[in-house]
This record gives sequence, C-alpha cells and structure tokens, in this order.
Amino acid sequence: MHQFLSPLLADATQNGMSWWQAIVIGIVEGITEYLPVSSTGHILLAQRAMRIPDTDASKAFAIVVQAGAILAVLGIYFQKTRTMAEGLLGRNPQGLMLVRNLLIAFAPAVVAGLTLEKKIDGVLTGLWPTVTAWFVGGVAILAVAWFKRGGASGERSTGLNLADITPRIALIIGLLQCVAMWPGTSRSLMTIMGGLLCGLSMMAAVEFSFLLGMVALTAAAGYKLLKYHETLFDSYSVGAMALGVFAAWFSAFLAVKWMVSYLQRRGLQIFGYYRIGIALLVWGLLDAGFL
Repeated sequence: MHQFLSPLLADATQNGMSWWQAIVIGIVEGITEYLPVSSTGHILLAQRAMRIPDTDASKAFAIVVQAGAILAVLGIYFQKTRTMAEGLLGRNPQGLMLVRNLLIAFAPAVVAGLTLEKKIDGVLTGLWPTVTAWFVGGVAILAVAWFKRGGASGERSTGLNLADITPRIALIIGLLQCVAMWPGTSRSLMTIMGGLLCGLSMMAAVEFSFLLGMVALTAAAGYKLLKYHETLFDSYSVGAMALGVFAAWFSAFLAVKWMVSYLQRRGLQIFGYYRIGIALLVWGLLDAGFL
C-alpha cells in the first residue's frame, strides 16, 4: 500500500493542490452529493476555507471527483443498473421503462444547463447565495414534513413504488431538479421532495433520486472534463484527481448506505435542521469576516 500511495501523494502535491486538499474535497463531495444538503455549497465552503482559488479549473475539479460518487451508487444499485441495461437490450420491460423515466427527468436539466450555466455562474456562485439556498431549503424540508403530518412513518411505508412512476411524474421531478442549479439548493433535495410531492414512497423517491443523480453526474463530469480538460490538467495533477475520486467513492458509499438505513426509520427533518444550522453558522462567519 505504501509503495502505491507514495508516488500518488508525491504527484498530487506537484502543482495546484496538495494531496490532503484533494482528499478533503473528495470526502466533502462524497458525503454531501446524495444527501439533501448541497454538495456544491459544501465544496464551495471547503474551497474557501482552504484558500483554493475560485477558477474554472477548481470548479472542474469539483465536478470530476464526482466520478467517485457515481461509482459508489453504481455499485450499491448494481442490480437496478443491470435491469436498465437489460431493458435497453430488449430483455426487461421494467428496466426499459425506468430508463425512459430517467431520461425524461434528465432532459430539463440538459436544456437548463446549456442555456443558463453562464448566467448562474456569474450571479449565483458565492457563499451568500448558497447560504440563502441552504436556509430556504431547510425551511422547505420542515414545511413538507409538517404538510405530510410528521410523515416519517407515512413517507416510509406508503406511496407509489419505482415501477409506478409515470412520464408525467418523471418530468415534474426533472423540472424541480433544475432549481438545484442554484448552488446550495441540492439536486438530491429537489428530486426527493419532488418525488414525495408526486406521491412516491420515501424509498422510491430516494432510489429514483440516486439513479437520476448517477445519470446527471455522469453527464456533468463528462461535459466539464471535455470543456476544461486543458485548464484542469494544467492546474492539477493526475494524482490529486485520483485521490479526490477515491475519497469521493469511499465517503459516498458510506453516506448512501447510512442515508438509506436512516430514512427507513425516520424522515428528512434532520436535514432541514442541518441546513438551517449551517446557513446561520456560515452567515455568522461571513458577517464576521472569517470567510
């Protein structure tokens, strides 16, 4: 292990980012990507705290390490992804229907991303917009929980299953996912809450959110890699990217496993309180000039 890590750590510290910073970014990405707390907001906060410059390269690095989170969900939901592959080959109607619904849900994000990316980067990128989104999202989670009448138990056990998702439901979830282009909102939050509001059970909403996230993250990582590959490789070493991806894979695997287990017993309220808490904390740090 030491013989493997030594050259990787040495390469990671050659330029742009130290090996420990790459690991921290990977861990933050992996833990927060599928939890409804906004990975973009947390990575922005981590980069600001570690004094990593806000550049096209740093944004691309944060996207590329999402490959680790993609691999984590691919492993956890391997049976589902195999079902989808069988559907594409004409061997599994349910798998083909799931692929259809995921593509329908993904389509609005493609349109919004291609048309609004520059405007969002110019207006909404920063900690103040992120703090606002954290707070509003936290209030929204608690409001939905209240609307569901404390639905921790009801959300878990009742509602539509994954196989019951219609193109209309998939489109609504996809449209809500576009709201998550505002850093701090959370793609996972919007898709899970969209599923719940459309009548899905908690587990179906979470599962569809994870699978949709796998599709969306793969597309985003590929797009950023193609668009910024020269800047990315000029600024950061392959070792740093490899460490970030590995850290994201490991932490995402643990986070997804924990979240699925937790939501089988409880609701989303804890994430609402967390979002409000971190919004107030970061607001205080910004106001005091520490960030």
